[in-house]
Amino acid sequence: MNIVRIGPETTVHPSAEVIGAKAANLARMATLGLAVPPAFVLPVRLCAEIINDKPHAEQHLRDGLKEGIAFLEAVTGKRFGDHRRPLLVSVRSGAARSMPGMLDTVLNVGCTQVAVQGLIRATGRPRLGWDCRRRFLESFGETVLGRDPAPLAARVAELTASEAVARDRELDSEALERLAADQQALLEGGDDAWLEDAHRQLEAAARAVYRSWMSDRAQTYRRLQGFEDLKGTAVTVQAMVFGNGGLASGAGVAFSRDPSTGAPHPVIDLVLDAQGEDVVSGRRTPDSEDTIARALPTLTEELCGVLQRLEREFRDVQDVEFTVEDHKLWMLQTRAAKRTPRAALRIAIDLVHEGLIDRKQGLERIAGVDLGSLAEFSLAAEQPPVLAGIAASGGIAVGRAAFDTPSAERLAASGDPVILMRPDTSTADVAGFAAAAGIVTAVGARTSHAALVARQMGKPCIVGCDDLAIDLAAERALLAGQPIAAGDWITIDGDTGRLFLGRLATIVTRPEAELAEVASWQAQGNDRGSGKPDAPRQVARI
Repeated sequence: MNIVRIGPETTVHPSAEVIGAKAANLARMATLGLAVPPAFVLPVRLCAEIINDKPHAEQHLRDGLKEGIAFLEAVTGKRFGDHRRPLLVSVRSGAARSMPGMLDTVLNVGCTQVAVQGLIRATGRPRLGWDCRRRFLESFGETVLGRDPAPLAARVAELTASEAVARDRELDSEALERLAADQQALLEGGDDAWLEDAHRQLEAAARAVYRSWMSDRAQTYRRLQGFEDLKGTAVTVQAMVFGNGGLASGAGVAFSRDPSTGAPHPVIDLVLDAQGEDVVSGRRTPDSEDTIARALPTLTEELCGVLQRLEREFRDVQDVEFTVEDHKLWMLQTRAAKRTPRAALRIAIDLVHEGLIDRKQGLERIAGVDLGSLAEFSLAAEQPPVLAGIAASGGIAVGRAAFDTPSAERLAASGDPVILMRPDTSTADVAGFAAAAGIVTAVGARTSHAALVARQMGKPCIVGCDDLAIDLAAERALLAGQPIAAGDWITIDGDTGRLFLGRLATIVTRPEAELAEVASWQAQGNDRGSGKPDAPRQVARI
């Protein structure tokens, strides 16, 4: 079995069928000269071998990891689990087709207590070292050990309350050291050698990522998207860069164009002093543009330049994940952005006008869109909303409130439209997304994995509703203090992020100008098939 190396000397583009789309695009960014943390990839074909316990599969896994870690140590000058210059890694999934949030990731692998002391020596930042340790314990405990994350989260909540701070990122290094010790005690039991053995951590994390291919949510997503022919996931092991090193650092997701409306401007979400899972999990609300501008004044301009470059390289709207470490921008991922049907139409037309694709390619980009039913909804009359959140996926939806996936599926089966209301945008609710007419969450970002899935499904979605409090056990919620119960009617506007009580009347319009242009493309394609010559045309270049 051969691993694939990705680093500053990368010059080839391995196939997504071999190493997954995520790693293939990572290699492509490296060849463009963008700042990409070095990585190596265990191939897709090993996935089936691991899942089916094939002979020699475990040995292939260990050999690939040993060879790959030696490569990362050579290119970074760090050593895995070292007490002076420790190398920490992320262990990520990646199928040949994008499955956002459906497969597992483990961050900060190799963060033993010895490595914590090494991080502190190397950076002079005790808080960074202990924050990485507690994040590793949380990630490894849930993803690899299969432990309930609730007790670990409860300890975080208890500590933030006792320290009189609003959130965990305000905890100092001493409090985080205590938190890591408490979380370790919660996870201990049985064979605990992994706690201080970086290589055992890495093997277990890679094995867990491969096995996540058979998780319920991943299988449900593949069925809904028609991805049953995919062979498995690759495993990418990448050197960590640290967005959790202070307010000159952060983690974010950005789109080169608005994936909800198709408008030609970037959409950027960033959480300062954070790691990637804080953003894509939907559990943290991004920082404001003003806050980001004060902390990282040059980031937006630099990132927009990268987005433009990637869009031209891939000739499509890009969805990127990035980390800022002490003002330096690192690119972690790029992929074609999931978009709503109406955004797909506008983007295809704009890309043709800009000369990035031709009309035939434009038609291919919207081949999966039902143009006959494509419509834009607006409220028939303005009235005050009961609350407002972050608009994550456009459109109007009217339905009965449901607070979990089984309830959403049950109500939908009875013939009523459903609004699924959740504390956060977890991809574990993918079956509920499919059953719902719209989605609302109390926290989260418009760039979270679940918001991406909502856009791909064409579902209106509102996230980050600060005035929404959901009581899952009682199946009720408070919307800015006003109670609703399961089954009550609500209306959501995914374009503005507003939520209304009751069933509001809507107006339906069609994007006639855009549909007419696409019809002209189709007619010209038919003319070419009849032997008629193309009309002269000019193509704008950017």
